[in-house]
Amino acid sequence: MFEPIREWVSPQEYLELDARADEKSEYFDGEVFAMAGGTLEHNLIVGNLIRELGNQLEERPCRVYPSDQRVKIPSTGLYTYPDVTVVCGDPHADPEDRRTLLNPVVIIEVLSETTEAYDRGDKFAHYQTLESLREYVLVASDRARIERFVRQEEGSDWVYGECGDADGVLALASIGCVLSLPRVYSKVEFPERAPGRRRGPERGWRGL
Repeated sequence: MFEPIREWVSPQEYLELDARADEKSEYFDGEVFAMAGGTLEHNLIVGNLIRELGNQLEERPCRVYPSDQRVKIPSTGLYTYPDVTVVCGDPHADPEDRRTLLNPVVIIEVLSETTEAYDRGDKFAHYQTLESLREYVLVASDRARIERFVRQEEGSDWVYGECGDADGVLALASIGCVLSLPRVYSKVEFPERAPGRRRGPERGWRGL
């Protein structure tokens, strides 16, 4: 996780600071964490995801929100800004702040070198406590690969799946959508990778 930008603040102080700030920040356990801006590849992928899901959900009772939409995890107190958030049915706002969403069905994070470990680990652990969340999606920004975690009916187990075929598609069953890799990565030019750099999670890594 990023370094805090100041010492302990209350949730209300954070909300007031965030409302006035030029850049977004996360909040957890009394600390405010500045969020870095995305790369060209990251931002283009996010735009493609929002367009694809928005088009597929246009006639359905679901809403797609961009990275400016703040989400609160009530059970842990984390305030964060997912890259893409989908809500089906009525959106539930935090009674303490109407700009904060409480009931995402799907959350998508576009990975970067600096945030990947957090998105896979601690952040996913926070997200799993959201009762409304059905699917968590991780999208690589350095190659064409999409990973998905689906909550099982029992509520505590998540099943992992991925798609790394250039022409492949990944279904999001909870919202009846598909993510086509050619469309998600449309016009994305991947940066060159350093020789020997590992791709993806360490061998043996398992979702929570």
